[in-house]
Parts: sequence; C-alpha cells; structure tokens
Amino acid sequence: MAATFFGEVVKAPCRAGTEDEEEEEEEEGRRETPEDREVRQQLARKREVRLLRRQTKTSLEVSLLEKYPCSKFIIAIGNNAVAFLSSFVMNSGVWEEAGYAKLWNEWCRTADTTHLSSTEAFCGFYHLKSNPSVFLCQCSCYVAEDQQYQWLEKVFGSCPRKNMQITILTCRHVTDYKTLESTGSLPSPFLKALKTQNFKDPACCPLLEQPNIVQDLPAAVLSYCQVWKIPAILYLCYTDVMKLDLITVEAFKPILSTRSLKGLVKNIPQSTEILKKLMTTNEIQSNIYT
Repeated sequence: MAATFFGEVVKAPCRAGTEDEEEEEEEEGRRETPEDREVRQQLARKREVRLLRRQTKTSLEVSLLEKYPCSKFIIAIGNNAVAFLSSFVMNSGVWEEAGYAKLWNEWCRTADTTHLSSTEAFCGFYHLKSNPSVFLCQCSCYVAEDQQYQWLEKVFGSCPRKNMQITILTCRHVTDYKTLESTGSLPSPFLKALKTQNFKDPACCPLLEQPNIVQDLPAAVLSYCQVWKIPAILYLCYTDVMKLDLITVEAFKPILSTRSLKGLVKNIPQSTEILKKLMTTNEIQSNIYT
C-alpha cells in the first residue's frame, strides 16, 4: 500500500506478478490447438516435393539417381539457363524424360502439362537416349528454402554416388555482384564459376571472388556436393536482365567447350537459330498479356 501526493491510499502494482501473467498469456498463445496442428500438417503435405513419372503420375519409389546410373548431371536453374540447355543441348540429341518434380510454394506451382510454354514453371529430368548415364535437369520454378533438402533427397538420395560430375547453370542480377567497381561499368552479362574441392577440371571463366556468395537451390546443390565429395561446378551468369533474354542466354556459350558439355552439342549455328525462335515465341506469348 502507498499514499499519493493527495493523501489517497492506493495499492501499488506488483511487477513480478504482471510478468508472470504475461508469460502465462504467451504460453497459452504458443500452445498448439488440434486445429492449428491439422492446418500445419496440411500445409507441410502441400509443400512436399514429389518426383513423379509423367505417364502414370506415380511417385518414384527411390531417389532419381539411385534408380538410374549417372556419370554426368547438368542442372539448369532459371529461365535463361533452361533456355540455353533447351536450345544448345536438348536439340542436339534424343532425350527421354525420367521424371518431373511436383511442388507448391508461395512463389510457384509446377505445371502438370506435357506441352509447356516458356512462361510456365516446371522441373523436369531427362537422360540421353544414346548414353542413359548422362542426365540433365531443367528447373524454371522456385524451390523454397524449406523444400531444398527434400529436392536434394528426391534427386540424389541419402547416400549419393561419387563417380559422377555435376554442372549447375544459373543467373543472378548484376547488382548482387560485390566489387569495388561500380556495377554500371561491368560488361554485363558475364560468367563466374564456383566449384567443389573435388572438381579438378579447369573452369571456362574466372572463379567467383570473395565476399560474393550464391543462394537458393544452386547453393544447396553445390553445398550438398561439397559435403559428399562429388565433383561439381556452378556457372553463375550475372546479368541486368532477369527475364528471358537472348544476350543473357548466349553468355553461357563458353561452357560448350568444357568437358561436361563437349560432345553434347552438334551444331551451334543451328542451335542459335532455335534459340532465336524460342525468344520470338516467348515475346508473342508475353504480348498477349500486355
């Protein structure tokens, strides 16, 4: 009890009691109800990454690279990297689909259709008919952070083989590149490479300097390969145009001379024409909505 300046007797508040009440209220707020648990479980099931067969829409029983032997795996992540593989690699041979990833998150929903436009999100896996141990992945969809480990497990498995070589292609905006120079003076687009310790082949471009980092699924794949001692290299194209762009796609061309892609591309001029047609088709589709 305490007296005020005017003489009234009032009960002084106890801070300790107030804090205890606040903690109890917070605990009650954190306590998960059955309804909350059900919603969380439904969301987790919805965000599950699944690898399916196109014909039967059934899940693969084991991881992709446990089911199929693989000596070479080329992964294109993002529209420009996917367009490069489509034009220069997939059109130079006969590729069969081995499966596709189905996933959902805040940024994308993968398409189920077999005839995809360049604007649709998808993640497909293919192997070369003449040499089934050569695999490639075209991934134009966003794989969220909580889905990246699932994606790796579904593709590589829990104990991956080490006798394969991984090549990853992707793009970042040039403003993400850290340098003492002004990014406006850089000759965009340009390539940089980052490789695991076990990758011994020479890169076709300069290595990525510190303190630059890579992010998202490309970083997850490269880290996974580093941990499992799998030879892997990431080719990162820094560009000022993140949408599908002819100049950005052609910036990947030096990679055609590397051991990973050498022999997979038969006719570069023809592939360049195919790329230009792909760009024209994309522009027509984009203009429908403008």
